[in-house]
Amino acid sequence: MKKIFIFLIAIVFLVTGCKGNTQEKILKDLTKKVEGSKGYEIEGELELVNNEDIYTYDVVVSYKKDNFYKVSLVNKSNNKEQIILRNNDGVYVVTPSLNKSFKFQSDWPNNNSQIYLLQSIVKDLNNDKTKAVEKVDDYYVYTSNVDYPNNDSLQKQKVYMDKSANLKQVEVVDKNDIVMMKLTYKNIDLNATFDEDKFDLDQMIDTTETEDQEKEEEQDSQEDATEEQQTTALDDIIYPLYLPEGTKLTNEETIDTENGKRVILTFGGDKSFILVEETVSKEDEFTVIPTMGEPYMLSDTVGALSDTSITWSSSGVDYYITSTTMNQEEMLEIAKSISLVPTMK
Repeated sequence: MKKIFIFLIAIVFLVTGCKGNTQEKILKDLTKKVEGSKGYEIEGELELVNNEDIYTYDVVVSYKKDNFYKVSLVNKSNNKEQIILRNNDGVYVVTPSLNKSFKFQSDWPNNNSQIYLLQSIVKDLNNDKTKAVEKVDDYYVYTSNVDYPNNDSLQKQKVYMDKSANLKQVEVVDKNDIVMMKLTYKNIDLNATFDEDKFDLDQMIDTTETEDQEKEEEQDSQEDATEEQQTTALDDIIYPLYLPEGTKLTNEETIDTENGKRVILTFGGDKSFILVEETVSKEDEFTVIPTMGEPYMLSDTVGALSDTSITWSSSGVDYYITSTTMNQEEMLEIAKSISLVPTMK
């Protein structure tokens, strides 16, 4: 009887040890693949959740060692593309449809977690000594902490891999384990090579201008309708659906501009701020705008977030929020509540 008991204990330790070794080996294999890659390209679909709305993007990520990144994000609801670019000259958020780009002096993407970058995913997994692993169907699911300093609701990432350390899906969840962001991989090439001009801003501008011209020739009527919608987008003032307690609208001003209208809304209280809305206009020539802050994904677009302001464009309207009494997370809460459906004050 004693021999049988010892035998059973040995089996338990053997099974548990093998399971642990498998999980550790998969993560080590993924780390080795990513750290050893001189260049990679990812294709996938990204979903962002904002309250009741889900925003979906086609994503293509290109990376070249060291520190060259190009992230193409195409909003599937309107087929508009934005590009986050890092090269030796700086960090850019390029909006081809508006013929403009924001330029940042930024440490992006190294300043916080990034769901669409392999280095970030691996770093978060390896840095969390309390991470959990479970077997779900044919996948190993690794759950670790993440670092999104501008959004405390994003608590953990769930990384789905098969036994060969192939990434299948990444989810970022809140404290209630509700998925707020999800990236589903369609293809990962860890041995990708790129031409020298892949990360060159000027070359990118030339390429996107040619593509835009071809699209315009094919979709003249659709583009005309879009331009008309942008011109009339500010016929009604757009108010935030959320305001901090004690904050209220104290003044509003509408100014006619060359391209439409500019609305300036002033909100007073302990959490005071100014909201500016303006009809979007496409630049005649490609324009690079020096910008303070960091690139930030805000539901259906990529904007610019600094300590005292957030700027973004959405559906034909430029938005700008500035405040000296709110932190970034508080400003983002207001920005996320802004809808193109006009609301009462």
